[in-house]
Amino acid sequence: MKLLEIETARLRMRPYTMDDIDGLHRLWTTPEARKYLWDDIIISREQAASVVAESIELFGTHGFGQCAVFPKDHESLIGFCGFRLFGEPPEVEILYGLVPQCWGHGLATEAARAMLRFGFEQCGWQRVYAGADPPNAASIRVMERCGMRFGKRVEINGLEAVYYEVTREAFQPDGAPYTVRRA
Repeated sequence: MKLLEIETARLRMRPYTMDDIDGLHRLWTTPEARKYLWDDIIISREQAASVVAESIELFGTHGFGQCAVFPKDHESLIGFCGFRLFGEPPEVEILYGLVPQCWGHGLATEAARAMLRFGFEQCGWQRVYAGADPPNAASIRVMERCGMRFGKRVEINGLEAVYYEVTREAFQPDGAPYTVRRA
């Protein structure tokens, strides 16, 4: 059974499609957003297309990946939230980001909490990680609001990153509206 959509009080999230490339590329190359998402590098449209294709493949093979985020009652893409595999052995990492106009309204936390709930309840995971650049205080606050706790500090390609984690046992759904639709 494939994921069609996750709906929260204010958001709709659905797996990426190739039609999302341009909207995601715009978001990922916005100066405020790319500062932490892409280490301030302006990625190419082809690189954005590759990320979208990898996520579509991940959904096809594993039943999870990244989702495009929309306001509940609109069709304008405002962000992304979902999972990828990283490391050896592979571990699950949650990723999220919104267009700058949507920052500061609790939407990233709402999306991330719903996605974590999906991961623990629907995918059966025991642990999920999230990473951020240490100066990205807003992203770290989202992790903490989701019940994640500091796990480790690492260096990746010469840059420092912090990783937080939450286990299935520690994650507490907050009773917020949450609906999963499957095909």
